[in-house]
Amino acid sequence: MAKVELKKPIVEEIANNIKDAQAVVLVNYSGLTVEQDTILRKELREAGVNYKVYKNTMMNRAFEGTSCEELRQHLEGTNALAISDTDATAPARILAKFAKQYPALKLIAGVVEGNYNDQAGIMALSQVPSREELLGKLLGSIQSPISNFARVLNQIAEAQGGNAEAAAEPAAE
Repeated sequence: MAKVELKKPIVEEIANNIKDAQAVVLVNYSGLTVEQDTILRKELREAGVNYKVYKNTMMNRAFEGTSCEELRQHLEGTNALAISDTDATAPARILAKFAKQYPALKLIAGVVEGNYNDQAGIMALSQVPSREELLGKLLGSIQSPISNFARVLNQIAEAQGGNAEAAAEPAAE
């Protein structure tokens, strides 16, 4: 079998993974120990992020003609891809947190919802909370005025109830 035929399935795998992805982040993992890499992979897997090391030439071919085409300029050194189909911020958020703890990991660039982001863009994206956190904050914002209104009504009812009891006591004597 020719070398090209052996490489074709790998290129197709990469292309299929990035085709419907919400986020694709390219990282340089050079300098990470096996233990650190294992911790990173576990954390990404738990968040539903596919993290895999591919040859740069394979990624280069797979990126051709896709929304990830601009990532081709960064394909030098030891690179890996973090791909998420569901959460657009998860790869950047987890990788940036990990990079703070282990500076050997470097975020290079990424494509989020079809838009190319350089390293600064990916770092900015990593500051965005997860969808669940944002929904929780939204729910809290919506619920807060209702809760405050309920407390005010309760205080008014207690104040009137307290005055009514005080007024009723002297009449009973």
